[in-house]
Amino acid sequence: MSSKHFIHDPTHLVTTALLSVPHTNPSVQCDIANKIIYRKPHAPQVSIVSGGGSGHEPSFVSFVGPGLLSGAVAGTIFASPSAEQVRRCILHRVPRDKGVLVVVMNYTGDVLNFGMAVEKARAQGVEVDMVVVGDDAGVGRAKGGKVGRRGIAGTVFVLKVAGALAARGASLKDVTRVAQLVADNTVSIGSSLSHVHVPGRRDPEEDELKEGEVEIGMGIHNEAGSERKKTDLPGLVKTMLSHSLDTADQDRSFSKITEKDEVVLLVNNLGGVSPLELGGITNEVVEQLANEFKIKPVRILAGTFMTSLNGLGFSISLLKVADTGIAEASVLELLDAPAEASGWSAAISSSTWTKQGDVKQQEEQATSEEVQPSNLRVDPNLARSALTSALNRVIEVEPDVTKYDTIVGDGDCGIGLKRGAESIFKMLETAKSSDDLLIFLNNIIQVVEVSMDGTSGAIYAIFLNALAHGLRQNAPSSAQPVTPQIWAKALESSLQALGKYTPAQPGDRTLIDALYPFIKTLSKTGNIDDASKAAQKGAQETKGMKASLGRTVYVGGEGFQEVPDPGAHGLAELLLGLSDGLKK
Repeated sequence: MSSKHFIHDPTHLVTTALLSVPHTNPSVQCDIANKIIYRKPHAPQVSIVSGGGSGHEPSFVSFVGPGLLSGAVAGTIFASPSAEQVRRCILHRVPRDKGVLVVVMNYTGDVLNFGMAVEKARAQGVEVDMVVVGDDAGVGRAKGGKVGRRGIAGTVFVLKVAGALAARGASLKDVTRVAQLVADNTVSIGSSLSHVHVPGRRDPEEDELKEGEVEIGMGIHNEAGSERKKTDLPGLVKTMLSHSLDTADQDRSFSKITEKDEVVLLVNNLGGVSPLELGGITNEVVEQLANEFKIKPVRILAGTFMTSLNGLGFSISLLKVADTGIAEASVLELLDAPAEASGWSAAISSSTWTKQGDVKQQEEQATSEEVQPSNLRVDPNLARSALTSALNRVIEVEPDVTKYDTIVGDGDCGIGLKRGAESIFKMLETAKSSDDLLIFLNNIIQVVEVSMDGTSGAIYAIFLNALAHGLRQNAPSSAQPVTPQIWAKALESSLQALGKYTPAQPGDRTLIDALYPFIKTLSKTGNIDDASKAAQKGAQETKGMKASLGRTVYVGGEGFQEVPDPGAHGLAELLLGLSDGLKK
């Protein structure tokens, strides 16, 4: 790999790259503070929002423009943008009147942070859908497990089709359905001759690929592939196509494509392959598809669509064309439709250039929203008392949670919970007292989103935003005290919403082992004391439980057999404190 760069400061690199996008496409603007590229004001339509870590250009920021994305949010190199960045994009940078579709690749950080922003927007009354793309055949079912396939270059098919359909005035329901249809019928795989060097980082210590060796199934964030082997280009392409098309391979047969199907081919440059060599690679792929699989693609796209910095490799994506069910809006027509985005093949029109500067810079909008009042009433003194009891208990057990997480994780769980609790206490000192439950809950949500980071922070924030949405959905028509039945319905819907963003289930050794029995018991009995004890029992039963998700999966040793999952334990203690506070 090459560690030589013209710009070595990764922060400066990402910032200047984002600032360059409006220079090449006058129809877009840059919110540099939040790393958002978005379209200038235009006719109302369903807004398409995507994004991810920087380093995949032209995905996603250079796909913003008429006929493609309405907005894209960038993180640092290979790291998901924060939920706050995404929320600001959805609520302040793209039109919301016709609804918003968020398309994200299947990586834990992206799914959680984009998902948190989606739930936040829904809690504000915005109609938002989300499609998660997992098209990588390099990750088989056995290895992918509950996490599933990674999202790679086939995602651009979903973005292009959704963007073109939205531009034609389709409803959010239809745009979401067709986007999911394309995602379900796409399969991809990548390979590379080398890992990449990220500016600002030390040279990696892992062994570099040897001369003539290729890594098959390599991800777009420098992740290792499924195998390394010495082979030539024909042998490599044969293996990649076999992984994508061999229906006998039960571990990787995700899309049943045959010679009878219409197929779209994308040969994508991971960043470091010359256009000349990519042409030779494309020809090899097309010939093998015809000779070995009797497949003649009806559309062929070759070029740089989704990179891994300067990755010395390429990926192959195959899309099985399916019926959209919409007249004059077939998948092929939508792929062929013009798009004025600097990262897409269509050129920016002369009329767009002549309008440069006509639209004045939009004024910065406020980043905080006033919460709409609700008809759910709560005794503010009792609510503060119960919350104080819960937070004090979390702070008291921080040493235990930290100790457990030091054994099975990275040691930050207890500190994160304590930081969140202390921040909520500070909020309670200044927040205006209110008997409106949703105003009270929103004050807590705002603190959690800012003060708690990491995976647990994202999970708490998603759940609480979904809870706010569930409470609003079940609110009575006139002002009334919140009932156990309303709580139960809202909590059940929150648990269901959380399931969209994490595959965790009871038995996976996560905080779900405490959350699930709490909600189910509360729904059944209406008794928070019984429910909190069920949560405590669930947390204790994680002792000795082998983890299926989270960082514990990668931690060796036998320590996990002696301690509960720290996240589950911390949540159970919080709920026990809440129950005790309600008794006083």
